[in-house]
Amino acid sequence: MTVAAGRTFLAIPGPTTMPDEVLAAMHRPAIDIYSQEMIELTCGLLDDLSRLFATQGRSYIYVANGHGAWEAALSNVLSRGDLVLVLESGRFAAKWGVAANLMGAETELLAGSWHSAVRPDSLAERLAADTTHRIKAVLVAQVDTASGVCNDIEAIGKAIQQARHPALYMVDAVASLGCIPFAMDQWGIDVAVAASQKGLMTPPGLGFVAAGPRALKAHQSAGLRTPYWDWSDRDSDQHYNKYGGTAPIHLLFALRRALDMIAEEGLDNVFQRHRLLAEATRRTIAAWAHADGLGFNITEAAERSDTVTTITMAASHDPARLRSYCKDQCGVILGTGLGDIQHNTFRIAHMGHINAPMALGTLAVIETALKALKIPHQDAGMAAAISYLAATVPAA
Repeated sequence: MTVAAGRTFLAIPGPTTMPDEVLAAMHRPAIDIYSQEMIELTCGLLDDLSRLFATQGRSYIYVANGHGAWEAALSNVLSRGDLVLVLESGRFAAKWGVAANLMGAETELLAGSWHSAVRPDSLAERLAADTTHRIKAVLVAQVDTASGVCNDIEAIGKAIQQARHPALYMVDAVASLGCIPFAMDQWGIDVAVAASQKGLMTPPGLGFVAAGPRALKAHQSAGLRTPYWDWSDRDSDQHYNKYGGTAPIHLLFALRRALDMIAEEGLDNVFQRHRLLAEATRRTIAAWAHADGLGFNITEAAERSDTVTTITMAASHDPARLRSYCKDQCGVILGTGLGDIQHNTFRIAHMGHINAPMALGTLAVIETALKALKIPHQDAGMAAAISYLAATVPAA
């Protein structure tokens, strides 16, 4: 016997739940890729993406996922043998560094913890030691969806500036753009990357890169440039080149509707919605916490992200069993653990198209699974979430 019939709740950190309006936007014929309508669609999207990144620089759209956006960013500013410093706080910045290495750059990992954010003072010390300025770029993720951390991108940018180091500052905003504040120009970011399938509520398949003035200057002498990713080709007068070939028309229709929905809600309201639902999730987990049950992967409360929460389980319990119960018996799909912590964690995504019943429903199913599987936990988890939202979401 199960209670899984009905619409499945997708609580994984990408692809996230897509609004019906976004899905419907794709249900139309293709248009002429050389038409004025196509040009206007592209220009509007690029302008709106730059506004989301909060930059006066240029934005680019690729038919790719976030890994493709990594490669686009690296190939346009680096040359073979350049040294790249990777700031570890989980799986994804490190994987970005692996991509740089495979492309021909030399990479150095500034070791960190999968249980805490990047320490800006450690970065400052490493940059101060680089007196010959061998380091050409610094890579970091704002939110790492494996660990659930949110790095202080502004503080890291200040550390680079205060060190008076010329390295390019490159930030992965795949799991944060459109969900939490991001201020590319204000924070001194030279290159930012994102993708369609998380906070932007669009099917997987679009990667985005934003480039500031220093990145565009570095691009002129970059030795890793290749035809498809190349910014110069995409900046040409030929609209066809904006996509390196045939435009992904239906994904662009979807993205247009998703960005319109964000604008209609208001970006500050989007950020506040994510903060409230993330905190409700954290209040629930804190109430559940038990030494022989579960707790937070990120130890410091201020460093936990507003888009995904990674939960640890005691060695005596298998997170795969809990996830299977939630999916098979109740119709809620939770995120698997990844990388070094894959065997003792699971993840709850709360990003993009999400509201109170979706968040509370997911948490209620997890609490049901905890009881059904007899996993030790404290009671009153759901009460903690409900009390928090009741106190912070006022009546109209």
